[in-house]
Amino acid sequence: MKVLVTGGGTGGHIYPAIAIANTIKAHEPDAEIAFVGTSRGMENKLVPKEGYPLYHVEIQGLRRSLSLKNLKTLWLTVTSVGKAKKLVKEFKPDLVVGTGGYVCWPVCKAASSMGIATALHESNAIPGVAVKMLASSVDKIFVNFEASAEKIKQKEKVLRVGNPLKNEFATLSKEEARKQLGIDGKYRHFLLSCGGSLGAERINSEIIALMRDDSAKHPELIHVHATGANGYESFMEAFRAAGLDQYPNLVPMEYIYDMPVRLSAADLVINRAGAMTLSELAALGKPAILIPSPNVVDNHQYKNAKVLADAGAAVLIEEKDLTDGLLARTVEDIFADKEKQKSLSEHFSEFAVKDTNEILYRELKALVNSKKV
Repeated sequence: MKVLVTGGGTGGHIYPAIAIANTIKAHEPDAEIAFVGTSRGMENKLVPKEGYPLYHVEIQGLRRSLSLKNLKTLWLTVTSVGKAKKLVKEFKPDLVVGTGGYVCWPVCKAASSMGIATALHESNAIPGVAVKMLASSVDKIFVNFEASAEKIKQKEKVLRVGNPLKNEFATLSKEEARKQLGIDGKYRHFLLSCGGSLGAERINSEIIALMRDDSAKHPELIHVHATGANGYESFMEAFRAAGLDQYPNLVPMEYIYDMPVRLSAADLVINRAGAMTLSELAALGKPAILIPSPNVVDNHQYKNAKVLADAGAAVLIEEKDLTDGLLARTVEDIFADKEKQKSLSEHFSEFAVKDTNEILYRELKALVNSKKV
């Protein structure tokens, strides 16, 4: 089987795409799989690490404010389909799978117009612009949240399957993960915090305060924080200025490449509320404090997190409410309350869909076969 996978910009679109590709490869080692992204997104860093070829199509998203760049976007929206069609003709895929982001539009639109099997996967509670635009054209739409299905008119195409994850999220225990990290028996608690794959200035500054006022005072706790690529240098400057570099239990990192291991080892996670992150946390049943990014389209991270908070599956704190040591108090309260930890874990686990990867493979394979009849 020959497959083109398209989705890019952020990890939330790329990681599901990689998980789908890896699942197909696991079932069909001779499958030929390639990715299509833009020249600017994180896919250029993440996809080659997985060993897949990556092609580019020039496309960009609409600005929410009035901007001359929107004229270029409209032009690219029209012309990119023709360019994508040329790429599709050269690769000759049996299947094209889109996982969100504006690069999905031209590739999936081109493939569907050529009679090639096409499918989308929507991770967020609210479908993105590309998914809405393509819903009438593609053959199948897979969703993570039930709320997504309610927003798509073509109900007959929609199937809730959850979010595809790398296999490590289902196979690694907390004890095994801590042994891999070399911290087994050294610390009583493991707090993992993340500022987003590209960086989040507000979260990074709050983590500095949390480390200074709380984590540094608890040598029995290891606190690992991923700053994101754009925030690492400024974080480290503030980290050293606060004298935090003298504490061995405080571990800043620019980016976490072994996330399945770190998440499996953690007792509590502070993170954004991107769909991929939430699916990983649900698969592992991790107590979590969610701080949605306010700078995303349709405020979808808040909507994702609200669904979980309303179900008692996570603690939701909006950025605007991060004042007067609220984050440190919340962390302390959760670590001090084992019943709270257990409740958060159990309720979060209820959002995990079992065998997502296998369900997706079977559905995609069936879709390809139906096109051959």
